Amino acid sequence: MLEAQALHKRYGDTEALRGVSLTVRPGEMFGFVGANGAGKTTTMRIVMGVLEADSGELSWQGQPLTYETRRGFGYMPEERGLYQKMKVAEQVDYFGRLHGMSRPAAKSATDELVERLGLTERRDDTVDSLSLGNQQRVQLAVALVHRPTVLILDEPFSGLDPIAVDALAEALAERCAAGVPVIFSSHQLELVDRLCDSVGIISAGRMVAGGPVEEVRAREGRRLLKVVVRDATPGWADGLPGEVSTENGRHVLLAPDGDDQAILRAAVQAGTVEHFGWQQPTLTEIFREAVA
Repeated sequence: MLEAQALHKRYGDTEALRGVSLTVRPGEMFGFVGANGAGKTTTMRIVMGVLEADSGELSWQGQPLTYETRRGFGYMPEERGLYQKMKVAEQVDYFGRLHGMSRPAAKSATDELVERLGLTERRDDTVDSLSLGNQQRVQLAVALVHRPTVLILDEPFSGLDPIAVDALAEALAERCAAGVPVIFSSHQLELVDRLCDSVGIISAGRMVAGGPVEEVRAREGRRLLKVVVRDATPGWADGLPGEVSTENGRHVLLAPDGDDQAILRAAVQAGTVEHFGWQQPTLTEIFREAVA
């Protein structure tokens, strides 16, 4: 697995990272979330060897990261690193050769990825003629062409339409299914919630929450009892914990605590209960609380 322990990085008077640690296991998709300037990109660049940490340790499969180890990693930077006048297939093949692939192996991998990522009709177009979404697909193909042992992507879904998001998400899921650890940063917490096995929330250079998504929900956020009642008697929730709102003519009670059976009895007496159950907080709610 990929591990970072107690990473520190300072730029002059600015402490960009303050003891950042994370662990990503084989076949796991790890969502790295935080506000702009929180330290996500700095952490990823240190893992890739683009930057050097002031202190801390990095390891892959229990061994320190080296130049040779990183040659097997796939990296997709937030700032696109594509040759604008080069054709799509030619570009993916070129990066495969840079990774040391033979000409036949690079061509085979390129053909597979161009088809897999829906770029067949654009394979002979130059990058500067592509939409943002298709440029993202080419950048992902470049990161995948050498069949990386670890995949690290900085804001890969930024600016994409839903169809492009689904295509990229499916490609990443396939890599995970093959045992590859995948790390991606994103501001789109609903995507992280939907796609990721684990999450790390970073704020001002510190990891403020992290772990398997369900564990983070259970540990970091308060669960709420949600009750939806149709044709409810006015004032039925007076004296009960929580707050009542109205949605489409139905009364919705959200209660952080209390006797759930007593609440259920009151709801049944008040009207028709359409929903009754405990719900975990969303990652968006946890993020807001964690960085506050």
